[in-house]
Amino acid sequence: MLWITGLALFATLGATSGESQLREDANPHADMHKVPAETLDFGFVPSVVYETHAYYEPGAIGILFHMVHAFLYAVQPNPFPKGEELHTIYYELGFIVLALLGMFFVLLVPLVGLFFCLCRCCENCGGEMHQRQRKNADCQRAFYTTMLIATSCFISTGVLVAYVANHNISAQVRSTKRLVNTNIRDLKSFANYTPAQIDYLTAQYTVAKNRVLSNLENIGPLLGDRIHKQLEKEVVPALDNALRMTGAMRETKEALENVSTALEMLQDATGRLQSSLSNERSSLSNTLNDPACTNGAVAHTCNTIRGTLGQLGLSGNFHGLPDVSPQLANVDNVLKTDLSNIVQKGYASFNNTPKLVEEQTENVVAEVKGMLDRVGGEIVGFTKMFPVEPALVNFTRFLTEGQKKIEAFYPQIDQMDFYRYHQPFSNPVTNFSNIVPSHHLWIGCVVVCCMVVLILAFNFLGLLCGICGYDKHASPTNRGCLSNTGGNLLMAGVGFSFIFSWVLMGVVLATFVAGGNIEKLVCEPLANRELFKIIDTPYIVHPTKKNFLPGMLFQDPNLDLTIGSMYRDCHENSGLYSALQLETKFNFNKFINTTVYNPSLAKMFDSVKVDLQNIVLLEQEGRDSLLNFANTGLGDIDYQAYMTEVNKGVTMTDLLSFANELEAQADQLPRGALANALKGHASSIRQIHKDQVLPMEQAMSTLSSSIRLLQRTSTELPTKVTNVLSAIDATEYLIANNASHVIKQETDKYVQSVVGYFTQYTEWVKHSVSFEVAQCKPISNIVDSLEIVGCSFIVDSVNTFWFGLGGCCLFLIPSIILSVKLAKYYRRMDTEDVFDDMEIGINGYQSEHLQGCSNPVMVRYSI
Repeated sequence: MLWITGLALFATLGATSGESQLREDANPHADMHKVPAETLDFGFVPSVVYETHAYYEPGAIGILFHMVHAFLYAVQPNPFPKGEELHTIYYELGFIVLALLGMFFVLLVPLVGLFFCLCRCCENCGGEMHQRQRKNADCQRAFYTTMLIATSCFISTGVLVAYVANHNISAQVRSTKRLVNTNIRDLKSFANYTPAQIDYLTAQYTVAKNRVLSNLENIGPLLGDRIHKQLEKEVVPALDNALRMTGAMRETKEALENVSTALEMLQDATGRLQSSLSNERSSLSNTLNDPACTNGAVAHTCNTIRGTLGQLGLSGNFHGLPDVSPQLANVDNVLKTDLSNIVQKGYASFNNTPKLVEEQTENVVAEVKGMLDRVGGEIVGFTKMFPVEPALVNFTRFLTEGQKKIEAFYPQIDQMDFYRYHQPFSNPVTNFSNIVPSHHLWIGCVVVCCMVVLILAFNFLGLLCGICGYDKHASPTNRGCLSNTGGNLLMAGVGFSFIFSWVLMGVVLATFVAGGNIEKLVCEPLANRELFKIIDTPYIVHPTKKNFLPGMLFQDPNLDLTIGSMYRDCHENSGLYSALQLETKFNFNKFINTTVYNPSLAKMFDSVKVDLQNIVLLEQEGRDSLLNFANTGLGDIDYQAYMTEVNKGVTMTDLLSFANELEAQADQLPRGALANALKGHASSIRQIHKDQVLPMEQAMSTLSSSIRLLQRTSTELPTKVTNVLSAIDATEYLIANNASHVIKQETDKYVQSVVGYFTQYTEWVKHSVSFEVAQCKPISNIVDSLEIVGCSFIVDSVNTFWFGLGGCCLFLIPSIILSVKLAKYYRRMDTEDVFDDMEIGINGYQSEHLQGCSNPVMVRYSI
């Protein structure tokens, strides 16, 4: 118990000293302690492997232990008393009854032996040296012999059980020393490892600190990117629409240029085509005026051709279409402003949010870094505040001195472990190699066993001599020396039984009362932990202290700390901090919370402000460019006139179709100069179509698509420009005025992630202090070792000893009776029975059928 007290005082030294240092301020940001997405790795607290294995398996002798436990349960099956006097008497009733019977045995047996001796001296109680002749004498002798052998075997078993139990105590001395040494080494390991474990806890603060510093150094990418992602949902679409307007400007310019080029080309080509068609029409008319066209069937064909000459003319008039040069000039002026570059500047300004956040939080980050360094210093300083090192030195010195005192008892233990000349354990304090064995506990138990062995020796020798020397043909007065010796040995055994049995019963009575009560009152309740419940009962140990353990350790008997709860926690190898409930005296977790995340640090995080009013998405020059583009005059173009002329086509008829028809009609004419001339005109018309009409058709196609694009653009342009500028204005207003909510939300998330690292550290410290630091398994090992040594090694062996010896005492009573009865059949008698006028059997006994008389007259005579 000195070990437990010293260990508890050492563990509570810091608690009682540091209670006044604890700040009671609640954590104002407890609701922000959320675990970040990334889990920190704090490693493993340095652990110690304790040597003691507080477990005992008795082996074969365990069967005897179970028999003794069953007997004690039969003697005392009642539940453990709760302290009332009547309950205690009722609980001890079985022991009281057996103790009274034992005392009756101790007092009665010597008196019976005395009166038996006096009675035999008066030739009574079997003291008369005369044996009466009986017809069933052989059966009686065999019965008494068998019963005495059986009784002696039971007595032998009892003395063997007693000897084995006695030897078991001697055999467990080495295990006792081993348990003592391993428990002391475990306590030293506990004391030596605890400072290293505490230092490891404080050192791991740098893991959380470094991760927080890393986040602070990257506050721009972390916090700025979060703000950027939230705002880009509105900003990027607005800038994308503005950027698409630059493409619309270039498309509009290209369309105007196409219209201007195509119109100029068509106007020039119209004159040339008009001249070519006129010349071809005149030439064809001259050909048709040939005299050959006047002949019969040919005339009809020529007239038909002559009727189609009017189709060789132009359809559209492009000279009347308005010019688009003013609109083109306006667009060129708009494009002199690089709107794309301006929009890219808006992108760049918005994408610069992380750097802007980093610049605006630079001072806060510097202050937080300084605060983190100071917090780390406070934690390390706090662990150095208490005299842990001197306490450990004193505790280790206490263990060393205690070990020396315990080892000083080893010689006495070796002496009590007397079996033979014994080489005891060597130890650093004393050399026990010259110890002379003395008659102590072990030899005393052997002497007690030898008393029973002496009686057994007389019994077995008497039986051996009597059985071997018995002659059934010899008369009682003529029995041999060997048979007579057997009878005398049996009577000697009876005498020693009367001499020793009451002494043996006295030993049994003393050990039974002591060992049995210790087993039922201490060992059994300790095994099922009922003893802890009794001790932990309020006010049972001290009438003024509710709880014994906290009253002794902390002078606070109202603390809900019990020996049972402490043992359970230590048996599970929990930390001493949780086993002793030190959080009630020194809340280390509250200290960590208020130190790691103190109000000053909270204020610093609250001062994180981000202002994005300097972000400009679209400069005024870009706005003017968009407005000028909307006012370039695209709506003033006469798109209907253009579409009318384009839809007319180049010529009044398709020249290819006209040429093909002309050639087909020429083929109907007779071969000759006229047909060949018409075919030549068809070829000329095809050439005009190829050289002049096709380029004009291509130009008209370009003109048509460009006009349609310009018409569509002129219709949508004002609305688009208005929408783009409105979106830009709305987004800039959002950034300047309404983004504070987004910034606050993302800033809080960032702060939560940073604080989450501290939360992980504090939770890890809490778990480590409760379960991994100063693991108190040695305390429960001490209790278990005391139970093993005191109950399993000693009490169980002592109880088994009196159990075997008590059985011997009980069987000595029938042994005495049987030995007295059987000695008559082996001892040489002084007188014997003789018969007149009767046949005497060959064995010297009477015959019942002589002369019909069943009661012969016996005559006694002296030998």
